[in-house]
Formats: sequence, C-alpha cells, structure tokens
Amino acid sequence: SQKIRSAEERARLRQLIISIKPKNFSVIIRTSAEGKRASELDKELQSLLRRWDDNIKKVLRAKAPSILYEEASRTLGLLRDNFNPSYQKIIVNDKAFRDSMSDYVELIAPGREEIVQFYQGELPIFDHFAITKQIKALFGRTVTYKSGAYLIIEQTEAMHVVDVNSGNRSRGSTEQEATAVDVNMAAAEELARQLRLRDMGGIIVVDFIDMNESQHRQQLYEHMVKLMSADRARHNILPLSKFGVMQITRQRVRPAMVIHTEECCPTCLGSGKVESSILFTDQLEEKVAEMANKHQVKQFVLHVHPYVAAYLKKGFLTSILKKWKLKYAKGIKLIPDESLGFLDYKFYDYESNELDILDE
Repeated sequence: SQKIRSAEERARLRQLIISIKPKNFSVIIRTSAEGKRASELDKELQSLLRRWDDNIKKVLRAKAPSILYEEASRTLGLLRDNFNPSYQKIIVNDKAFRDSMSDYVELIAPGREEIVQFYQGELPIFDHFAITKQIKALFGRTVTYKSGAYLIIEQTEAMHVVDVNSGNRSRGSTEQEATAVDVNMAAAEELARQLRLRDMGGIIVVDFIDMNESQHRQQLYEHMVKLMSADRARHNILPLSKFGVMQITRQRVRPAMVIHTEECCPTCLGSGKVESSILFTDQLEEKVAEMANKHQVKQFVLHVHPYVAAYLKKGFLTSILKKWKLKYAKGIKLIPDESLGFLDYKFYDYESNELDILDE
C-alpha cells in the first residue's frame, strides 16, 4: 500500500511476507498491516489460504453458471476497514447480517464476537438511536456543535468554504481570546468529522475566529493536524494565515456527499395552504380496511410520520386508532417513523417484513 510511508516499515513487511507466503503465491499488503506482528499476519494469511483451498474444491464440483466466491458485503467491508479494539457494541437489525458479522468479528478479534447484538425494538433502529435526526441535522448548510457555536459550510465550483461562528458564546464573555480558542478547537473537531462524513475533497478553506496570540494559532494548527491524522484520505494542512484562514487539501475519492435537507411541503406544495387532514386519514383508513378485509391480515404494523402517529393516537378511548382496532382488527400496531415523509406510510407484518399495498 502506498499509504504506508515509512521505508523501514515497508521493508519489514516485505521481508516478513516473503518468509511466510507459500510458493507461487503473491500477496497484497494493505494499509491495515502497518505495525502488525508476524503472528497476526500469518494468521490472516492462513485464513486466506483456507478460503483458496475451499474454492478450489468448489471448482471441481460446481456446474456453470454458479458463484464460486464473492467479495464480502459492503457491511463486512466497512467492518474490515474500520473495526478497532475500542468498539463496545455493534447493533444489527437483520439476523443474517448479525450472524455473518459475528463470524467475521470472531475471525479478526477472537473472543469479542459477543459485541455484535441483534436489535429487536419496535421503532426503526435509526429512530431508536436518534441516527435519523442526526443525519437530517448533519448535512444542512449550518452545523451546530457546542454551546451555540456553529459552522456554515458552502460548496462552490472551485472549493468548499467553512465559516466558524461563535453564536451566543460571544455575548456575555469577558475573555474574548479564551472564547475564540475554545470555539476554534471545538470547531476543528467538528470539521474533521464533517470532512469524513461528507467525503469533502479538493480545496477546503476555513475561516476561524480571529485569535491575537500566535501560540494559540499554532496550537489550533497542531490540533487540526492531530485530528486529521486518522483520516484515510490523503490530505495536506497549511498553518493559519494572519487573517485566521486555514487551507486544507483533501483527496477527492468520489463526489462529495451533498444531501438537501430542505424539502417542499408535500401537502401544500409551497403554497402555504393545506387541505383538511381528514382526507389523508380517510385514505389511510381505506388501506387499513383493505389489509384487514380484502387480504385477511388481522395483525400488522403501520409505520407513519410521528406527527400523523400523534394525531391518530390522540384521545385514549376516542382516538382514530382505537376506532380502527374495534372496526377492522385488534392486531393493528402503530409505529412513528422519522424516516417517512409526512404523507408516507408502510405496512409490515410482526416479523418486520414489508407488506405491499398497491395504490389504485
């Protein structure tokens, strides 16, 4: 791997692999091999050889067309590239994935496979752990991070521009320099995170809050270098200019992740006027009736937007949901789902399999 920069480490790994690899085989040494002991590398090599032998046996038995071997799924690929001993839990909502990930963790970290756990909650897994909310907040133009401070991230044709703002921190603070240092250090941490999550590449210009002391500017630069040291993409960071501007270049692996979090209201289409909500609940009731009467499904889970769920549950004995249960099926379960649009809905059975209801 070209990312292993140390000549001594490259020589050590090359010599080590030559000593343990079988005859007539070639080996690719990946970045993650850097600093690993001979026993760890030998163990992985033996695992690869067993996989090779298993596939050779399949060749002899297989009838075309058939798959002899396929690369690990995207999930296992992420685990392979990012797993480290600090992981405490890996929570999965798919039993097949849970089993395959547990087997993989057992392979790369024997004895730690119990950290892979199966999620069985009623709410969607991203809603339960507030991931949906974080994603929606994360990819906006404004990113808040600490005590009212925030970043404004803009993308132009030539570069990304990031402005650091102290927000309400500037008010009521008697130590302006200390406040600037505190806000800038926290901004650097959030910026390093945003660069990876959005996969921002090319030139990134960051306008930090002005600091008068040169040692504080140097401290911020060193802090940013340290934060970016774990970034897998090649990058270069220049010290702050006298105007408080930092320039960063980062390898552009793929187009930057741009997610538009502002959406046109599906109900009024931007006009500001909405029809009565009873129209939507009537449509939804028709689908519930179709599920219960036409398809004879008496136990199912209905996922709707949290606002709609609150409306359907309003009133303990007189709620719309209560009436549906008495009229159609007692086994109706309502789940608020933040990932759905305001007028979206989905039906599932009790085993979390989606039930298709065709719109007429």
